Amino acid sequence: MGFLSDNMDQAFGAYEKGLDKMDYNPESREVGRVISVARGVAQVEGLKSVRSEELLTLGNGVQGMALDLLPDSIGVALLGRSADLSAGDEAIPSGTVLSVPVGEALIGRVVDPLGNPLDDGPMLDTNQTRPIECEAPPILMRAPVDTPMASGLKVVDTLIPIGRGQRELILGDRQTGKTAVALDIILNQKKGDVVCVYCAIGQRSTSVARVISALRKHGAMAYTFVVVVEGDAPSGMQYIAPYAATSMAEYFMEQGRDVLIVYDDLTRHAQAYRQLSLLMRRPPGREAFPGDIFYIHSRLLERSTRLSPKHGGGTLTALPIVETEAQNISAYIPTNLISITDGQIYLSPVLFQKGLLPAVDVGKSVSRVGGRAQPVAYRKVSGDLRLTYSQFQELEAFARFGTRLDKDTRKRLDHGVRVRELLKQDRFSPLSAAEQLVILWAASLGLLDEVPLDKIGDIQDFILADARDNFADFERLPKADSNDKIWEDLKLNIKKCIDLWGVSDASS
Repeated sequence: MGFLSDNMDQAFGAYEKGLDKMDYNPESREVGRVISVARGVAQVEGLKSVRSEELLTLGNGVQGMALDLLPDSIGVALLGRSADLSAGDEAIPSGTVLSVPVGEALIGRVVDPLGNPLDDGPMLDTNQTRPIECEAPPILMRAPVDTPMASGLKVVDTLIPIGRGQRELILGDRQTGKTAVALDIILNQKKGDVVCVYCAIGQRSTSVARVISALRKHGAMAYTFVVVVEGDAPSGMQYIAPYAATSMAEYFMEQGRDVLIVYDDLTRHAQAYRQLSLLMRRPPGREAFPGDIFYIHSRLLERSTRLSPKHGGGTLTALPIVETEAQNISAYIPTNLISITDGQIYLSPVLFQKGLLPAVDVGKSVSRVGGRAQPVAYRKVSGDLRLTYSQFQELEAFARFGTRLDKDTRKRLDHGVRVRELLKQDRFSPLSAAEQLVILWAASLGLLDEVPLDKIGDIQDFILADARDNFADFERLPKADSNDKIWEDLKLNIKKCIDLWGVSDASS
């Protein structure tokens, strides 16, 4: 008995000593229950203190975002498979809003909207995060758009210029080259200092793979990263994708850098949000879209701007893409985005079928800001070119109704046809500002009106090669004002090239 008593005394002594050292601070944690699950959404009860857009963990690790805060329940947009959930599962709030990793480690990577790698590479080496929803910079932090975002495309840089910090919509029917135009603009930043972001929303895997392959093939991944959510992903992931990509891009903008972001495309983003809203039983509006469909895109695109020098001077240029049906640009989502953005590039299926690529319809395209950012030299050629080209389009439509045309009308038609031919450009072949100005100056002067239409491409290459090699002021051309003697010198140089080409062409 003495032995047992000694052991009990030791045990109680150790127990009391442990109690003295124990820091007992009980914590309460709110835990809810899933009451219903649908495709992409879940209803949760028992969470009274959850904030809007707070991250939740449901069931066995399925993440979701609080989207609908109702008196008796919470509508959760699922970021994982709804098949892994069932009624009665626990719902645990994280206490933080949904955030994504940001930093230099993103460049060159392919990630999902949560920052998880999709390129078989390691996890992102960064400990910095940003909420996916951030307030747009207030007006006093912004500066005017006055620096060009060169696209390398003659028709865009001349007639529909884009400035750094601008929001330029790209719209058109499916398979008209919308992604191709955005991709060419990204590739043209190769020699610059612009960080590019390509956000694929609801695209097919093959389409995204082609884009990533093109970016890698042309060396663009050295300054680009890709955010991908495919068409079979949960609607919640498709919904957060553009906001997450914008937060990643804003990190670089706040470092004082220039950023270009492409949203491909916001039609599918709107459809994903409509699906979430209908499943959460929100009242439908026009075309069954919820009443705040305009707001979800306006608050996204308002984050693109140019910051004032006092706040770093960084820029975020947005190129949202939207798909139209049967050339109907007055549909609900296209008109919403046209009213939000600072201009649009419209791609016509008619021009696409004729092989006039890029199929930009100049009459329906406009840039409301970029003209102020356009280099001075472009103004020498763009004004007359836009006017004569618009007149040509009207005359061409009118000329179809009759065959008897006077000499002046026939001359305008011949000139317009050659201008349109000169505005054609192959994919992945961007031109510098000086190269564009040489060709456009020749077109605006009518120096190529006598050249056979099927030879326009050949003489363009001949003139550019000669200008690069023999025109002494070639590099200075983009900075020349309208009264500079360089324009007369260039005119003489182009005429000389045309004469030389005519001789060599005749001899061949």
